Formats: sequence, structure tokens, C-alpha cells
Amino acid sequence: MGCAKSLLTSSNKGRIWLIGGTQESATLAKIIAQEQWPCTISVTTEAAMALYPPAPLLRVRVGKLDAFQLAQFLQSESICAILDASHPYAVEVSKLAIATACQYQIPYLRYERPRLDLIPHADYPNFPDLGLENSQIFTCLDSFDTLLRSEILTGQRVLLTVGYRTLVLFQPWQDKCTLFARILPSVPALEAALAAGFTPDRLIALRPPVSLDLERSLWQQWQISLVVTKASGVAGGEDVKRIVASELGVPVVVIDRPAIEYPQQTSDVATAMEFCRQHLTL
Repeated sequence: MGCAKSLLTSSNKGRIWLIGGTQESATLAKIIAQEQWPCTISVTTEAAMALYPPAPLLRVRVGKLDAFQLAQFLQSESICAILDASHPYAVEVSKLAIATACQYQIPYLRYERPRLDLIPHADYPNFPDLGLENSQIFTCLDSFDTLLRSEILTGQRVLLTVGYRTLVLFQPWQDKCTLFARILPSVPALEAALAAGFTPDRLIALRPPVSLDLERSLWQQWQISLVVTKASGVAGGEDVKRIVASELGVPVVVIDRPAIEYPQQTSDVATAMEFCRQHLTL
């Protein structure tokens, strides 16, 4: 099915919609502010607002957008291009943004943190080998469903660094293994963890980045025998986890990023900025 004709006229175009909530989006917003480009940033929580610098041409909108609200948002904010810098696992918001871009013929670019296995080892001159090829320590699975249908967790002392929204999936495993979780220091995260059966002594609330020493100490303190994490890249601390795993010989299960067909995608900041410049000057 083809895209619908744009409902926005040239007279009410003029702002970038930056889908945020990540450190990457904060980096992009800082450059956009320096360039003095009009931009509206959308985030889902009040806490995420602190990521963005105060600037005359930056606006931050808090709250989720559904398809109906998006149509109003695009018109009221005079959106001329969409720069999607949401979390790699925020599948629904990206799918909605892509569909919206198609429906209203608005240029869309996905900016995503690079995968760790695509970053040259030379970028880590002071780090030991990340062990990306060591299949005895690192296992990559395509989904949480694949993990939970296996017996990988059985009898293990497992550290979960997968985001609080995912913890409910592990509730049936509370009696089959010893589960620990690292969550964000927020009320929703704590409530979700407790509802999933985690006791306070098996939770730690930390906001990334987590240092190498702290990561190592936490695994040792809890006597972790298996770690489950996401392919979240350097920004998500995946590199640090891989280093500690290699040092301690603790296996790590990495849940791969969801497969989405983006119309355009980049991990290059300069390309993202050129995209903004191009569509703001049309």
C-alpha cells in the first residue's frame, strides 16, 4: 500500500521531531540547539526531560502519543522531518513513527547507537579483548521468548539488566532459579520489579553508566553465575558487561535487537545533522 498524500502544507512546516529519551537523543539535541534549529523532542517520562539543554528553539513534550494524537501533534508543531533516536528496543514508537512518516509523507531517519560488534576494537585501546567471538561465554538469542522456552536459566544465579518492563516475563522463573535485577531508580521500575516477584534484597537501582569496578563488584557480591542483557551497545553498558564476563568467566546471554525495516538508518551524527539541515531549508 502506498503512502497517503501529505496533510501538511509547506506553510506550516518547519520543526524537527526528535524522538528522544536516550543519551543519543541528548547528543543530537545539543547539536541542534547549537545550530539554532527549531526542534520538538518527545519523551515518555518527566525524568527524561533532564537530558536536554534549555534552548530557545527546543521544546520537550512529555507523554506517549497514539495515532490520533500524532496527527494533531504534527500539525500543531509544524513537523517537517522525523529524527528517531528512541531506544533500540522501543519497537512500538518506531513503528508508529514510520507509519506516520509514510502516511503524511514526512522524511524519516532512524539514528541508532552502533552495535557493539560493529565497533572497531581499536576504539578500546585500554580494554581487554571484548570476547565477541567467545561462544562459550557469550550467547546471542533473537528474543526473550527463545530464552524463556529454554532451560538456560534453570538453577542459575541470574542478573537481569533488561529494563523493568521486561521483568514480568521472568516471574514464572522465580522458583526455578535465583533472579536478581538492576533497574532504574524510579517508582515505576521498583513497582514493576516487586510485582514480578523480586524481593528488595535482589534489586539494585542504578542509573547508567555503571563503572567497570562497580559492575564487577556487584556480580561478585551476588555470586552471579549468568547475566541476561540486551544488545544495547556502549551507551547501555554492554561493553562493560562483556569485559567483566571475560574477567570472571561468567556466561552472558545477549538478547538481540528487534528487527525493524527502517526507511533510512544511520549511526553517524554528521549524517543525522545533514538530514535536519536539508529538510529545514527546503
